[in-house]
Amino acid sequence: MTLDTKKYRHLEIRSLVVQAIRDFFTGKLYLEVETPILCPCIIPEAHIDPVTSEDQYLQASPELCMKRLLSKGFNKIFQICKCFRKNERGSHHLSELTMLEWYAKNDTYLDLMNQCQGLIKFIAARLNLENQIKYQDKIISLIGPWQKLTVQSAFDLYSDKSLSAALADGSFDEIISFQIEPLLGNTSPCFLYDYPASMASLAKLLPGNPDHAQRFEFYIAGIELANGFTELTDPVEQKLRFEKENMIRSSQKKTTTPMPYKFLADLEKMPEAAGIALGVDRLVMIFSNALSIDDVVTFTPEDV
Repeated sequence: MTLDTKKYRHLEIRSLVVQAIRDFFTGKLYLEVETPILCPCIIPEAHIDPVTSEDQYLQASPELCMKRLLSKGFNKIFQICKCFRKNERGSHHLSELTMLEWYAKNDTYLDLMNQCQGLIKFIAARLNLENQIKYQDKIISLIGPWQKLTVQSAFDLYSDKSLSAALADGSFDEIISFQIEPLLGNTSPCFLYDYPASMASLAKLLPGNPDHAQRFEFYIAGIELANGFTELTDPVEQKLRFEKENMIRSSQKKTTTPMPYKFLADLEKMPEAAGIALGVDRLVMIFSNALSIDDVVTFTPEDV
């Protein structure tokens, strides 16, 4: 068996990226934590199907446990871990993925955007890039203001349907994926923000505008890398939103997931905070100029 030199180089870059992530957050006095991968309950989400093991779930995200740590007095935490999502496979998708999540007390989604910018620039400097990322036929500048676009503005600019119509007929995700995403982050990284409230089940609503939430997604070269928001800290409202997600699952003939009561109990003590999930595999794709996520993992699901 001969060494695949291209794969080896991608894995070298992966190692450098992961080390840079750790150095960035520890340098800012974040504590690296580990939380359980196998859990008796997970976040009830309408459109993410869980992977089960016996009578428990493999986490789709460490979010619940990390926010429980905030409620117990941890102020700034991060984690790099494996997450699992059923029936997700494609050039940008794996059913077993590597996730970076970080949370900080008293931050908002605006702080998270600044932290994303700092992290990407830190990694680029570690890889000796000159304030730009070359990805396929695109050159993404890291200098100057990064693009910020509200979801409403994105629909006004790029969609063949209004935002309200897309929400009414259930085509919101399809339009985001096929009409809007490919146009984001192609000259500079882009933050798509202020999502409709119905598309942000764990996020705090905008003050004075309860139809929208303090949520954003982060894009480079048309690829979604991260999802962040100012955290909802009202356990009563959060339980209602979880119940709504399970109702949607039930209407789609999907199995519902148990209510995470220990999380809801700890949410009563959780401080104001913000948190974000960033896909490490996709981030490595960008920095290694890899066309497929298969190129930046040691083994694909089909190879195991």
